[in-house]
Amino acid sequence: MKRPAGLYLAYLFQFLIAVNVLIALSLGEYSQVFGGVIGLGLTMVPAVVTRRWSITLPWGVSLLVALSLYLHIAGEIWGFYVLYYPYYDKVAHLISGVTVSVLAFVIVLLLDRFSGLNLSRWMIVGFSIIAAMAMEGFWEIYEWLFDTFLGTNLQYGLDDTMLDMIAVLIGSIGVAFAGNHYLSRSSKEEITGRMVIPEEAGASGEPVDREERRAG
Repeated sequence: MKRPAGLYLAYLFQFLIAVNVLIALSLGEYSQVFGGVIGLGLTMVPAVVTRRWSITLPWGVSLLVALSLYLHIAGEIWGFYVLYYPYYDKVAHLISGVTVSVLAFVIVLLLDRFSGLNLSRWMIVGFSIIAAMAMEGFWEIYEWLFDTFLGTNLQYGLDDTMLDMIAVLIGSIGVAFAGNHYLSRSSKEEITGRMVIPEEAGASGEPVDREERRAG
């Protein structure tokens, strides 16, 4: 099957993250190396999910995850957060808000399909906003803890924190509107049906589970 062109952009950002990790290693910035390796690992989660379970995540998910993590890692290693403050920081938070909201939207749709929750459209799009804001809240707590106890300089006052949260909120609301429009045109079953890989039929015509194919 031909891979979408957008997926190669995700690969590009993964490659750039790896390059930045090597640069940080050469500079002896070991904390940034650690963060970069963690970030690179997180960009591979969509591919792991696809291989482990019978689910094909939209290529946009892989691209957004890789892009948002690249922006954060490059911002730390090259000092973009300081050089281009506050614009780089707010754009990075905006994209992070979009990324988390899209992930939440996809995850809750799949949970609805496999657990029989039968969630309404408004519950699904509302969850995408709540998930993004919850993640942003944890992120700001993390920055405050590091600044308070480790002497870092991740936050620049109350205005900076509030603008970060507003940027994430704007991104998540945009995803919610797009998700609502998407759900108004296609049913939940149709959307998740594009993400669930159909089981292959065996010689008897019965579906063969992926784990059984591996064992065979």
